[in-house]
Amino acid sequence: MTEQRPPLPPFDEASAAQKVRAAEDGWNSRNPERVALAYSIDSRWRNRAEFLTGRSEVVSFLTRKWAKELEYRLIKELWAWSGNRIAVRFAYEWRDDSGSWFRSYGNENWQFDPNGLMTDRFACINDRPINEADRLFHWQLGHRPDDHPSLSELGL
Repeated sequence: MTEQRPPLPPFDEASAAQKVRAAEDGWNSRNPERVALAYSIDSRWRNRAEFLTGRSEVVSFLTRKWAKELEYRLIKELWAWSGNRIAVRFAYEWRDDSGSWFRSYGNENWQFDPNGLMTDRFACINDRPINEADRLFHWQLGHRPDDHPSLSELGL
């Protein structure tokens, strides 16, 4: 049986937004194995200066990431879509093991196979130190509440 990850391309605005929210929810779970299932077996990533190929490398990368980026909370926002491609912008907040807080900003370009699995993910990310008092993402770890402001509503 072929793996499928709806919604499937070609995307319209509603299905692209649904795909973005599903990705956000997955990443906010901080479960590397769960997140990796959204990617094709041979998916290709560029994340900052790291280049990954395949789900096993994705799992290893995310395991390292969330061991370093504690109390991780992410918001993704649809930027553009066409056919089997989606562009998003995002921000996430996290702290390191010394208690310093950061807000990381970035953009991603995604490409999907016909079954809705991501085959390519190219991410550009910048980290900005913030004071704990300047944090904006305060929901319980996990799914961002549906009534929580978006990046645009937060002015990010």
